[in-house]
This record gives sequence, structure tokens and C-alpha cells, in this order.
Amino acid sequence: VQTSLKYISLYFIHTLVCLAAAQIPMDCCLSVSSERRLNRRNLVSYTLQRAGMGCKISATVFVNRKNMKLCVVPPEGNPGVQRIMDFLDKKGQRMLQVVI
Repeated sequence: VQTSLKYISLYFIHTLVCLAAAQIPMDCCLSVSSERRLNRRNLVSYTLQRAGMGCKISATVFVNRKNMKLCVVPPEGNPGVQRIMDFLDKKGQRMLQVVI
């Protein structure tokens, strides 16, 4: 009886942990725009969002001085986005996390 109660308790805790983990909301970009409308002087940081890692699309997420998130195309094959990322890296203001 003691062993059965122990396993039931462990199963219950495991179930609660799994349910809690499944409830974590992802803050994902749902669409992207061109980098042409961005003024790099107004941007303070960026993160990378990868498709298939909790989000449906890949994107570069820039954050401006008003703390607004701007979703633009990924840097691969987009030199304008890469230039802005390099600019922020040189300023030391890149966010080190990758959105997954």
C-alpha cells in the first residue's frame, strides 16, 4: 500500500508539471515585414525567432526605444537585416537569447 501511494503521488506530481509546462504561452511573430521601414537609430535590441521551435515562422524581432517589437524577415539572405543586427551588435545591445 505504501509503494502504491508513493507511485500515485509521483504520477500526480508529474502530471501537474506536464500540464503547467504545456500552458506556457509563446510570444511569436505571426507575420513579418520588410526591413526598409526600419530606422536603426530607433532600435535598441533584437532576438531571432526560428520556425518549428514553438513558433510557426522564422523572424528577426527588433525592439525599439518605445519597447515595441517589430517583426521583420530573417537575416539569412537579407543583407539589410544583417546590417542592422551588426550595428546593434557593435553597440553591445543585442539580446543574447534566441526565441524558441
